[in-house]
Amino acid sequence: MSPFPVPPRRHDAALTVTLVIFCQSFQALTMGGIALFLPLIRDDLHINFAQAGMLSAAATLTYALGQIPGGYLADRFGPKRVFFIGVLGSALLSFNFGMIQSYSAALANQIASGVFRAMIFAPGITLMASWFPPDRKATAMGLYVIGGLSGNILLSLVGPFLVSHYGWRPPFLFFAALGACAAFAYFAFGKENAAAGPKHPVGMLDAFQLFRYPFMWVCAGIQFVRFGVATSFNFWLPSFLVADRGLSLEAAGFITAMGFALTGPSNALGGYASDRLRNPPLVIGGSLAVLACTSALLVYVDSIPVLVLVVAVNSIFVQFYFGPLFHVPVEVLGARVAGMSAGFGNMFANLGALAFVYALGVMKDTAGAFTWGFVATGAVCVIGVALAAVLARMRTKALARAHGNG
Repeated sequence: MSPFPVPPRRHDAALTVTLVIFCQSFQALTMGGIALFLPLIRDDLHINFAQAGMLSAAATLTYALGQIPGGYLADRFGPKRVFFIGVLGSALLSFNFGMIQSYSAALANQIASGVFRAMIFAPGITLMASWFPPDRKATAMGLYVIGGLSGNILLSLVGPFLVSHYGWRPPFLFFAALGACAAFAYFAFGKENAAAGPKHPVGMLDAFQLFRYPFMWVCAGIQFVRFGVATSFNFWLPSFLVADRGLSLEAAGFITAMGFALTGPSNALGGYASDRLRNPPLVIGGSLAVLACTSALLVYVDSIPVLVLVVAVNSIFVQFYFGPLFHVPVEVLGARVAGMSAGFGNMFANLGALAFVYALGVMKDTAGAFTWGFVATGAVCVIGVALAAVLARMRTKALARAHGNG
């Protein structure tokens, strides 16, 4: 046995976590780029707001349907290889999007992109959590999304500058090429913790068993609200600022970057708060209560400085409860099916994203403004608060039964 076993393990953990976050910073390129450059893409491809929303919906549908299979592959074969395939495929499709000339080709690209992105989420979050102790799992899950948000920050800051000089296509080509390089770097140097590799045999039947647990359906309902609110906010915010508030693309990009910059650390902070309080439902319900208010205020405040403040507060809480929500199923069901439980929740999350993003686009085309779309978003957040209260009771009973049996 090595006389220094701890430092190598810590080194492997730090390197792998860093590489996973680094890869995450590129995989969200297409969705973030489409949202930021949407006014230019719409003009270039000659599409309306509803068709633009369909680009997001198409990727989200295949992404959602692939969540449980992606989690199964991670639980069955280990997350490292699955995550690599997902990141590389997503990067190559992002590169392809930068060369697309028609709406039909863009739609097909997004359908395929969702398939590969489905092989990123559950394997990645399982890999991240495996390197953290049991009392820091929610923190680990909160850290997971920082990579995607940091990539969006970079894109929001430098994207408008690149667009003004080269158009909207070169940013896709440039960042996608870097994303492919990041995938190979991860595959070469990333490590798979023994706890994240194949453990007890799992089968697809284990995935279907998840549908039998009432508390999983409550988690699914909150996930539907969570990512529906987060995706519609992130996807339509630049268009809202440009079309409804008359800001320039550069100003919209700066505000969007600010939002992503605040969302990034808030993920880890929310996970940390949940771990410290040992009460994930409280963090979940409190976050949704704040979002109910900010979603409505977003379209009713007149002052631009106040609007920026509302965007900032919304950005802090829009994913504050990400880690706690994904941690609850692992608390109750254990780590054996961690990948599939994450995939289960994220499937419903992305069905929510599909519905919300497309609905807001249709409302914009119908009413001529985003007002009713964001007001409806706030109302759905209130429903999420009620579900969080139900989850709190169900979690307490489930953990009590588990401790009693133990």
